[in-house]
Amino acid sequence: MKSYLILALSLLIGVAKAQSVVLRPDRVFDGEVMREGWAVRVSNDRIEAVGPAAEIRAEGAQLIDLRGTTLMPGLIEGHSHLLLHPYNETPWDDQVLREARSERVARATVHARKTLLAGFTTVRDLGTEGADYDDVGLKQAIDKGIIPGPRMVVATRALIATGSYGPKSFSPDIEVPQGAEEANGHDQLIQAVRRQIGKGADVVKVYADYRWGLMADARPTFTLDELKLMVEVAASSGRAVVAHAGTAEGMRRAILAGCRTLEHGDAGTPEIFALMKERGVALCPTLAAGDAVSQYRGWRKGQEPEPERIRNKRTTFRQALDVGVTICFGGDVGVFAHGDNARELEMMVDYGMAPLAVLRSATSVNADVFGLTDRGRVKAGLLADLVAVTGNPVQEMGAVRRVKLVMKGGKLVTTP
Repeated sequence: MKSYLILALSLLIGVAKAQSVVLRPDRVFDGEVMREGWAVRVSNDRIEAVGPAAEIRAEGAQLIDLRGTTLMPGLIEGHSHLLLHPYNETPWDDQVLREARSERVARATVHARKTLLAGFTTVRDLGTEGADYDDVGLKQAIDKGIIPGPRMVVATRALIATGSYGPKSFSPDIEVPQGAEEANGHDQLIQAVRRQIGKGADVVKVYADYRWGLMADARPTFTLDELKLMVEVAASSGRAVVAHAGTAEGMRRAILAGCRTLEHGDAGTPEIFALMKERGVALCPTLAAGDAVSQYRGWRKGQEPEPERIRNKRTTFRQALDVGVTICFGGDVGVFAHGDNARELEMMVDYGMAPLAVLRSATSVNADVFGLTDRGRVKAGLLADLVAVTGNPVQEMGAVRRVKLVMKGGKLVTTP
C-alpha cells in the first residue's frame, strides 16, 4: 500500500510538470470495441490522441506503463443514491426520518470518494430520498474540488403522487416527511417540475407507480396526461424525465408520455419491451438492488434456491434483451454499498448480457442516453475520464474491480 502511494504521488508530480500523459496499457476499450496494443495521450483535461501505441507521440509527455491492464472510459453509474446507505445498516424509513441531513451529507462525501476510486467517474443520482436539494450542493463541492467524487447528474427530490410513497406504517393521524416531493394536478405538477429544475435538477425523476397507502403491491400513480405534462414542462428547459416504473401499466404510461429511461421494469412484458424499443426508451434494470434486498430479507444466495422475485427478474431482463431494448447500466447503488457498483456489471453478465455489451452499457450507451456528449468513449477531444483495470473484463467481468488507475479530467486519482 505504501509503495503504491509513493508511485501514485510520483505520477501526480510528473503529470503536473508534463501536462501531457501517455498511457500504455495492454489494450484499450474505446467505448465500442476492444483494441489490442493501443495507447492514449492526454493533454490537460482532454484526450489528445488514441490509437496503436507506435503511432502515439510520447515526446514531452509523462509515460505511464500500464502493462497487464485494460484502459477504458471512466464508467458511468446510471442509477445512484449517494445520500443513502445500505438498508441492512439502517432501514430506509430511519434514514429519512432519524438521520440528520448533516449526517447524510457527511456520509455522501465518503460515498462519492468510494465511487470515484472504484472507477466510476460519472453518476446519475436519482433522488435525495428526503434530503431535499443536498445533491446539488454535493455536486458543486465536487466540481469545485472541495471533495473528491464523480461528476454528478442530479434529480434533486423526485416527484410522487400524494399517498403513494413513504415513509409508511405510521398512524394515519400523523403527517411524516416524505422521501420525495408530492404534487398533484395540472398547476402543482408544473410548479413542482419547474421548482426542482430551478433548484438545480439536471433531470426530473417521477414515480410512475408505487405501493399506494399500505398496499403491498404497486399500482400506477400519475395518469398518462399528468406524465405527459411533466415531460413537456421539463423538455422546455432541455431536461429529460426518467420514471421509476415496475408495473406493466406504469411502464406503458411512462413510455407513451415520453420518459427517457425507465428504472427497474420488474414486471415488464414482451409487449411492453417492444413498445420501449419502438419509442426509443431505455431500461435501467437495477438488478443488484433486488438481489441485495432479497438477501436482506433472509435469502442466502448461493446456498438456497433463488426466490421468485429473482427468477422473475431474470426472465424480464432476458425478454428486454431479446426485443433489443437499450440497456443502461445502473444498480440503484445506495440500496447496497457505494464503491461496489461493479456488482451490477457482474450480474448483467450472469443474467445473460454479453460482456462487451455490458461494458458499452456502462460507457458509451449511458453517455448517449443521458446526453453526455463529452465522455463515455476513449476518443480525441473528449474528457480524459479514464480507468485502467488489471485483466480483461470481456474475459472476466470481475476485472473491473481490480482498479489500477483512475483519471478524471486528466488528473490522476489516488486509488486503493
